[in-house]
Amino acid sequence: MAAGSQSARIADESKHGLFMASDQAKINYMIRLPEEGQEVTGISVRAKEIALKVGPAILLILAVAFIALPVVSLFIKSPMDATIRSLHDPVVMDALRLSLMTSSLTTSIVILMGTPVAYIHARFHYFGKEIADSLIDLPVIMPPAVAGIALLMAFGRMGILGHYLNAFGISLAFTTLAVIIAQVFVSSPFYIRQARTSFEDVDRSFESAARTLGASRTYTIFHVILPIACNGLISGAIMAFARSLGEFGATIMFAGNFQGRTQTMPLAIYTAMQGDLDVSLCLSLILVAISFLVIALVKTLTRRVYKNAGN
Repeated sequence: MAAGSQSARIADESKHGLFMASDQAKINYMIRLPEEGQEVTGISVRAKEIALKVGPAILLILAVAFIALPVVSLFIKSPMDATIRSLHDPVVMDALRLSLMTSSLTTSIVILMGTPVAYIHARFHYFGKEIADSLIDLPVIMPPAVAGIALLMAFGRMGILGHYLNAFGISLAFTTLAVIIAQVFVSSPFYIRQARTSFEDVDRSFESAARTLGASRTYTIFHVILPIACNGLISGAIMAFARSLGEFGATIMFAGNFQGRTQTMPLAIYTAMQGDLDVSLCLSLILVAISFLVIALVKTLTRRVYKNAGN
């Protein structure tokens, strides 16, 4: 009996030990599961992080390559000797001289006309302000060819206003003055918008302090507001100059395409494409160089504006 009882006890202990070992194995397995899950989750998170970095990088590279390739192609396809030789071509010289002259005059007119308009928009509220604001911005989104036809219908020989001017022997269409009018029409919104923003960024407390100290409104504008907004105004003037320099559609519709009189650089490129590619490439390189210079100047002035605002 004693031996049987002892054997039964040993068998029970063995079963109990097996159960404990089995339970311990299950516990260890359950403990290891979260670690394996965490490892899988960690790999997934890292993969997502890599995808979020690589994806935008690829898109950025493609976008930059898409824009840079045509510009680089201009330089590759323009032999230096042919470019230098084309600089002495009468078409190039006339177009370059006319473009710089008309764009400079246009920029001066836009500054003189646009600065008061921008200040009024930034400082005063009046009836119809939203309508006036929309009309000022309209040339920005209006197709250039439509702008040219609109100018022709207004200032042409049979236009709304041009009809009366023609009675006094004044003809605007298809003249150098028509080039300037077309450039003013398309470039003025760029200056006015930038100038308006610059005036809005000027702290009104400076203006109020100057007026409190007895300064007139005119003195305050010229000695307080304009110096503070100067960098923004210059930036807007540079953008207006660049826009007028590259104007094509409105000019060819309203002013025509006459060498030495209305043929600006974009029109000369279009005309030369039909016969002399070297002239077109030469003028294109000049416009690209001016565009790079404009971008550099605008970025420099913009950084100064934000730096002064921070100080």
